[in-house]
Amino acid sequence: MAELKLSGIVKNFGAVRVLHGIDLAVQDGEMIVIVGASGCGKSTLLRIVAGLERSTGGTVMIDDRDVTALEPAARDIAMVFQNYALYPHMRVFDNMAYGLRIRGLDREDIKRRVQEAADLLGLSELLDRRPRELSGGQRQRVAMGRAIVREPKLFLFDEPLSNLDAKLRVQMRTEIKKVHQTVNTTTVYVTHDQVEAMTLADRVVVMNHGIIEQVGPPQELYHNPATKFVAGFIGSPSMNFIPAKVEQASGALRLHLPQGIVLDVPAARTARYQAHAGKDVLFGIRPEHLTDDKPTDKSNTAPVTLKPEVIEPMGMETLVHFKLDGTEVSARLDPATPAAVGAPLSLIAHMDQMHLIDPTTDKVL
Repeated sequence: MAELKLSGIVKNFGAVRVLHGIDLAVQDGEMIVIVGASGCGKSTLLRIVAGLERSTGGTVMIDDRDVTALEPAARDIAMVFQNYALYPHMRVFDNMAYGLRIRGLDREDIKRRVQEAADLLGLSELLDRRPRELSGGQRQRVAMGRAIVREPKLFLFDEPLSNLDAKLRVQMRTEIKKVHQTVNTTTVYVTHDQVEAMTLADRVVVMNHGIIEQVGPPQELYHNPATKFVAGFIGSPSMNFIPAKVEQASGALRLHLPQGIVLDVPAARTARYQAHAGKDVLFGIRPEHLTDDKPTDKSNTAPVTLKPEVIEPMGMETLVHFKLDGTEVSARLDPATPAAVGAPLSLIAHMDQMHLIDPTTDKVL
């Protein structure tokens, strides 16, 4: 296993800068998931770690060893791509063993490593099959097995599940998590899917336009986002962002929203937001914190009445979508809630879960 340290990683493609001085430290045995929209630079960063791409500036350190100028074969890493890249004429055993044979390992050592990886991944009964005889999920497990048998210092995953259907992606997420818990090799995993990031990561790295917006455990990013981008990217459906104005009212603060909606800011948040009284902000609240008006504990809640425009029954929940002066707003409700398009619906906003965002800097206040 190994520690990975990136310092000041810059990458230019011609006159275009795609990575703007990336600093990141990955601890020994940690699984880091880098997530972001297409084009944010996450795969380029992974390729720089792998040695498949050379950085314009900065250093890559693996176990205090500068590998910035080394070829991929000299870095002691293993990479799994979204393309399985299996040899179609070889059996599963030979696909997994090929890299070890090239390195000149003893036949018995190769057999042991392949069998251990096959047992871990549930491939023991498939070792004599060809790739064409396998399902997509089985092929991906073979690709993972080929990486595991190398016993590298570092695993790199580049969107390995993007070619699988939704059900198989869920299954393979579980498989990858189990493998990491068993093998415990330092892992960097790249994806555009925030659900994969939340479920797999020890820490999530959120990238946007070639910079790191925030790094932290999944729950920290979910409940305490640092920027509007992180708040909107993490969570599905994404957080609601509603234009609002902070007003002082008898020692307390209130939020004035479109359509005459006024929400009381919890007393515990008054000191935090006091300096923003009289200013325009964005009021952020997740759909699950805009809920049915039930006779439960309503401390730090505020009533809201809206008219649904779209209703999406999801089985275990119902998503309801509204508009406030052109701003899209979503709420997550109990499936038994009698909601109807165009009919006023009474909701409560859980204000202890609110966020205020500076619209000029996109920073969470």
